[in-house]
Amino acid sequence: MIKKIFFTFCLIFISLNVSAQIRPPDALVEFNLSNFENAVNICREEIAENPNNMESHVVICWALIRLNRFDEAMRYAREGRVLNRFDVRITQILGEINFHQGRNDEALRFLQEYAANAPEGQRISTVYYHMGEIYIRQGKFRHADIALSTAVHWVPGNASWWFRLGFTREYAGDPNSAIEAYERALSLNSQLEDARRGIDRIRRTMNN
Repeated sequence: MIKKIFFTFCLIFISLNVSAQIRPPDALVEFNLSNFENAVNICREEIAENPNNMESHVVICWALIRLNRFDEAMRYAREGRVLNRFDVRITQILGEINFHQGRNDEALRFLQEYAANAPEGQRISTVYYHMGEIYIRQGKFRHADIALSTAVHWVPGNASWWFRLGFTREYAGDPNSAIEAYERALSLNSQLEDARRGIDRIRRTMNN
């Protein structure tokens, strides 16, 4: 009886081990492990097998953006947009790609669409951060203040975003709030010398 139980247990173990070995690769797992090239290759195979695979279009775009291959990402994002006009993940991806490629108005259009349709979406903090950076490019510092303030509301531990908020407020003519943001950035990352220089610069101006 004991031998029979042991034999059955071994068969189950072998079966589970074989199943694990033949499990198909998962692009999202590879992406989360920062294996972006692997994620791209897996998604390409999945899309070749099923061109309507929305998940593969999303993940390949995420991976290509991390690899700074924005033209390729744009091609898959546009295909994804055709597959599902209302998928907010593709909307955010299109906004981010356009941001990186310097098409500010196009980027804003997609980012604002995402914010309207997914106000508490998974990527909402990044959406507002990119909005803020676009407004800085455009010299709209009050708009940038609102966008970056929203970004740090969602992710209060991002030192770089607090620094950019301080920079925005400084150039918007709000020195006290700028110092608060710079100090918050330094409290999160004491190595941010640009934030320290920002505080010194504002205080010199105020003293003069």
